[in-house]
Amino acid sequence: MPLAAVASPMQEFDFLVIGSGSGLDVANAMAGRGNSVAVVEKGRLGGTCLNRGCIPSKKLLYHAEVMETIEGAGAFEIDAEVTGVDFAEIVRKVNADVSGSSDSIRRGLRSSDSHDLFEGTGTFVDDRTVEIVDGDDEGATLRADTVLVATGTRPSIPPIDGIEDVDYLTSTEALRLETLPDRLVIVGGGYIAAELGHFFGTFGSDVTIVGRRENLLPEADEAVGEAFTDRYADRFDVYAGYEAVAADESDGEVTIEARPYPEVDSVRAGGEPVGSPEEADDVTVTGDTLLVAAGRRPNTDALNLAATGVETDERGFVETDEYLRTDADGVWALGDVVGEYLLKHSANHEAKAVVRNLLGDEPEPVDYSAMPFAVFASPEVAGVGARERDLREADAEYATRTYAYDETARGSAMHADGFVKVLIDLDGTIEGCHIIGPEASNLIEEVVVAMTAGSGTVADIREAVHIHPALSEVVDRAFSGQFSRGGGHDHQHHG
Repeated sequence: MPLAAVASPMQEFDFLVIGSGSGLDVANAMAGRGNSVAVVEKGRLGGTCLNRGCIPSKKLLYHAEVMETIEGAGAFEIDAEVTGVDFAEIVRKVNADVSGSSDSIRRGLRSSDSHDLFEGTGTFVDDRTVEIVDGDDEGATLRADTVLVATGTRPSIPPIDGIEDVDYLTSTEALRLETLPDRLVIVGGGYIAAELGHFFGTFGSDVTIVGRRENLLPEADEAVGEAFTDRYADRFDVYAGYEAVAADESDGEVTIEARPYPEVDSVRAGGEPVGSPEEADDVTVTGDTLLVAAGRRPNTDALNLAATGVETDERGFVETDEYLRTDADGVWALGDVVGEYLLKHSANHEAKAVVRNLLGDEPEPVDYSAMPFAVFASPEVAGVGARERDLREADAEYATRTYAYDETARGSAMHADGFVKVLIDLDGTIEGCHIIGPEASNLIEEVVVAMTAGSGTVADIREAVHIHPALSEVVDRAFSGQFSRGGGHDHQHHG
């Protein structure tokens, strides 16, 4: 019998994880308790965040922050100029650093006595049996008492007519692009579009953004999203409330046709308000480079979940209970593939919960009540908890207060343009907080801690001593003073 026809013997493990992002945290915890562990990964070790997401993007974005600081020095009576930028070297160094980190993880797993690394695509044979169908370990068959699905997501490509004939980028390729586009068209209006638009725009690309929703960052609070869109409309050519419907490429030029999206109340063409979708015309935008940043799709299609009891929703995300158990006995899931929050810190939070639930005596639900997000654009945006529209839709009674950065000493010194918006219930419990402006991602943490470890009330912020004149005073003052009753009421509430 030919060697290739010999069946691979079954290899038994206590724990198996498919994916090497936050799932590795669980694998390491299980190995630390003496369990035999298998790690299955098709691509580079470290998952989306390290290789194709937050780590390379934030490293690149810090270069943009430095560039922006130098270019804005004149506002502080400092004469400074940028005499040169080695754009390709910026991108090369960042990606070399990322590759080094990934290689280090791989070496660690290969040298570990507690982990076995299988490189290839893991496909289910039954609930807790996985076969490697390609890669270096193709043909290996693994079985484990406990299996964790942590395969993440990848860029989603919307149904744009002709897109398959256009040489477009996704965020994966954009983070490795060593040549600065002259004219960049971005389809999508979320945080990836915002961050990459900022990066390329800061270094000189003419940026056009086409997003379906009324404002960019549609998942943010409406006031923040509107302010962010206003700022981007000053920097870039923004078409908000427009859906890209057709794409074409000819002689090095990409053309996107877009029409007003009927599910919004108003649209902006080129940044200018033009009224309702019914009043607006179709538009055509052009560039030399197209970036499609229109959401993410789960990496579940290659898993052969039909061979298991694992259920997915209509978009393909794995369905779990509040403990992150799937419908298949002994199979768990975490991270982007479950579709709760597509954020690395959420995946890390879920990994801690899975470790507790696998190794503890009693399972505990995952607590998402104070899950923050941040967008590292310019301006920076961050938020936690409910948005005002969530409270309106729930017919909740609430109060709100907004405080501007430039009303604090530090904010004024920085010439900072932005605000902190607070939402509370009428008993003073914090429902949400939303920030647009410098250091938003750091300022929001005070509120996250108050909602998680404190009493979760306005008093947690008000009674804490804030350094004067640090920027954190903008949070302190947003939670101090008079709140306005939400929901269309005119009553005042003092918290």
